Amino acid sequence: MTALADILDEYEFLDPDDRYRLLIDLGKALPPMADALKTDATLVRGCSANVWVYPLTSDTGLQFVADSNAAITKGIIALVLKTVEGKSAAEILQADIEGKLAPFNLKNQLSSNRTQGIPNMISLIRETAVRYAG
Repeated sequence: MTALADILDEYEFLDPDDRYRLLIDLGKALPPMADALKTDATLVRGCSANVWVYPLTSDTGLQFVADSNAAITKGIIALVLKTVEGKSAAEILQADIEGKLAPFNLKNQLSSNRTQGIPNMISLIRETAVRYAG
């Protein structure tokens, strides 16, 4: 997937309809999440759509697979995951996820239904990082 800064450069250039398409394309580019991982335990609470996030460890850090039943929401997930991509659990705890997402101005670009779960996704990622930073 493309770097967050490159996505932002493209996003800022687009009109609102094309921004929706970009988010949908980002969601489509997420690696597939096995249905077996889509459980109540991986479900993010407070999202208008179903959102599942599952952590994986690798040599490059803590990674997440995620999915949603809504295309735009899946794109938002892709943006959130981009902010922590390839980081260790300790680095995720130090990351300014909200600050990295702020230039996208999602609250003004999308309906509140689409963005209400973002803080919950971020909280879940941080809680997971706390467990793995141990």
